[in-house]
Formats: sequence, structure tokens, C-alpha cells
Amino acid sequence: MKLLRTGRRMVVAICAVMCGAAGVLLFAQPGQAGRPSLLFKEEWKVPKHEGAATDENTRFSPDVVTSDRIEAKLYGPGSAPVRAAEHEGRVDLWNGLATSPVAVTLRDKRGYVDLTGLARLRWIVRTNAIHTLYPVVKLADGTFAVGSRGVTTDGDFLAVEIAFTGMKWFKLDPQRIVVMTEVKSPDLSKVDEVGLASLAPGGGHGIAGSFNLSTVELYAKATPR
Repeated sequence: MKLLRTGRRMVVAICAVMCGAAGVLLFAQPGQAGRPSLLFKEEWKVPKHEGAATDENTRFSPDVVTSDRIEAKLYGPGSAPVRAAEHEGRVDLWNGLATSPVAVTLRDKRGYVDLTGLARLRWIVRTNAIHTLYPVVKLADGTFAVGSRGVTTDGDFLAVEIAFTGMKWFKLDPQRIVVMTEVKSPDLSKVDEVGLASLAPGGGHGIAGSFNLSTVELYAKATPR
């Protein structure tokens, strides 16, 4: 893991690629030869509401998306309280009042995305009280899978960069956000949705267990549907 300090912000890159039988862990740097270019970027917005923003009138809806190329989806039986709020001059999604595990995914309306090789998901996130996030994908055949590479930031907003190779994948029940059996060699060359999942409910306001998902970028190749 490589930590970069820019002003007051700590930026952490979790760019792991397992290489060869020895399992060497490499940390890819921006601009590495062969890395896919930016496919899409999403900066959330607070949905339209009347009066002061509250936990109820700024809940997740299609209106939180700024890009007309992107569709955002929310999964989990108790995910309805996930809301949009502003922190550090950015808008992010917060799960503090969710009563179940939650997954947030993005779908490129133009086609599938190829997450093989040097594809990277770069996301500004914050986790509180040992809350942990895991990469999640919806494959072309409809299978949901969650990766074994956990992300936790100990209460700081960090720019986290995730590689999709070199980890184990497990089937995810999208209705309950429950991890099931291992998915062997999933086809990551045609992914319909990509995002992050928390396997725990929110803990409420303050510094209780929760996540914030801010600006997200995907560096990957597009694949026709």
C-alpha cells in the first residue's frame, strides 16, 4: 500500500496485482504503460428537495447522478435510508442509517466494462468504526460477485484505487447482500455494474460504523453489449 500526502489529504492507492508463482504484490502508478484511459467519472449531487436538507428528503434516488451516461443502483433490504450529503466540498453517499448491508454500483449505459489487466476503480471514500468496503461487480450473465480485497480508512476521506485481478470472488445475493460460495475465474471482461459493498448495516450518526462514497472514476475499456 502506497500513501501519498497532498496538502492535508492522505491519498492511498490500493493497486494490487499478483504476479507469477511467487505472488509478488505490485503497486501500479498513474500513467503506467498500458493502463486504460478514464472511462467515466461520477460526482454525486444532492437531489432536489424543499427546505433544509434532512436524512429523509435527500435520500438516494436517480437524481443523485450527475452524468447522463451513468446509472447508479442501490442494493440491500434496508438500504432506503442511504442519502446524499456534502462533506469537504464534495457530495457523497452515506449509509449511516441503513438497517442492512448495502451495495452501491454504477452502470455504463453504453455497454459493458472490461475490468481485466490494469483496469482500476478510483474512489474517494471514508469508513468509520472498522466499517469495511469490498469491490462488487454484476457480470454479463447476471451474477453478482464480491471481491476479497477490503478497504477501510479509519475515519479519513481517502482516494482509494482498486485493481480487480489477484483476489478471490464470491457470489453475492443482491437482495440480501449476503456472501455465498466462491466464484471461480469470473469473466471480468464483460461487467455490467461495478461498485462497492458494505457487509454490515450502518451504525447511525457521529463516528458509528458507516461509509461515505464520494467522487468515483473508472479506468477501463468499454465492451459492446
